[in-house]
Order: sequence, then C-alpha cells, then structure tokens
Amino acid sequence: ETDLSGFSPADAEAVVRMIHASGQTDLVEDIAHTPGVVEHARAALGAGAPILADTHMVAEGITPRRLPAGNAVICTLRDPRVAGLAEQLGTTRTAAAVELWREHLDGAIVAIGNAPTALFHLLQLIDDGAPMPAAIVGGPVGFVGAVESKEAVIAHPKQLRHLLVRGRRGGSAITAAAVNAIASAEL
Repeated sequence: ETDLSGFSPADAEAVVRMIHASGQTDLVEDIAHTPGVVEHARAALGAGAPILADTHMVAEGITPRRLPAGNAVICTLRDPRVAGLAEQLGTTRTAAAVELWREHLDGAIVAIGNAPTALFHLLQLIDDGAPMPAAIVGGPVGFVGAVESKEAVIAHPKQLRHLLVRGRRGGSAITAAAVNAIASAEL
C-alpha cells in the first residue's frame, strides 16, 4: 500500500513508524529526508547525544528503554527563565525555550513536533554560529508557519540532516514515533 523504495532499510523503518503514528499511508509522499539520516542519528544516540524536544508532549512520547545510552530527553519549555526570555526576545515561549538548548545542541537529535517558531529559532541559532545538531526529526503541525519552517530546514545552505513531514501534517505522535524508531535496537 505504501512505496518505501526511495528509503534505505533503516530510514524506511522510521517512516513506517511515522505512518503508524499518523494512521495515514499517504504520509510517505510528504516525507523529506537526508539519505542515511536514521543511521547517522542512531550513531549519535549510541554516542550519548541528548534529544531536544520542543514540547513535553514530544518528550513524553519518547520511550526511555529504547534509548541506547540512557540519553537525556530535554524539554526546556517549563524552565523558569523562558517567560522572561520570550518577552525579552519578543517571541513565543517555545522559541525562547530553544534559546536554552545552546549548551546541548552540538550533535543532538532535535525533535520538533508542534511549534514552527521553535524550528525557526533553531535555524536562527545555527545561522548565528550555534553548534550543529546530528539530525532534526518530526515536523511542526498546523497552518501558521508549519510548512515554511520545514521547507527552511530542507533548503538550508548548511544541508542539515533531517527526517521531516512536509506540508501541514506533523505533530507530537509522529515526531516521537520517529525518535523511537531511530533509537530502536532493531535498526
């Protein structure tokens, strides 16, 4: 029912998990990925890389027992500094929370499933010289900024490794499913 021939076996397994999470077999048509992204992200997790999640919904969907190195799953959205930082930067709390990722960003797996502003702010950090993550996974869902934020990752001049759902679809469940597939020992 779904053609996975354009994906490596490991990338295809992650896409299948994303399809299961969404219940939409046509999701494969909207998957944008850097070939080999799952293998690269899995190696990063094996080396102890943290997972940075835009929301607690994404963070809670990640299964700790699957993580190969007891990897930290970090969501800074409830950090007490976020509200003031959002006001200072003139942005959303989710984007301000990404500002607190700087010290964890180098080689991390970034899991963004809800907030386009988080993805836009991540790209701004990278453009300003912040360390590069190993991979960006998932994709914000919605009508305002979701499409544009994901397309900005795909077209980024630094050729960021990614596994994203293009268009308006995305969300916490799809993002967490992708991370769980990446972390899975079966890969």
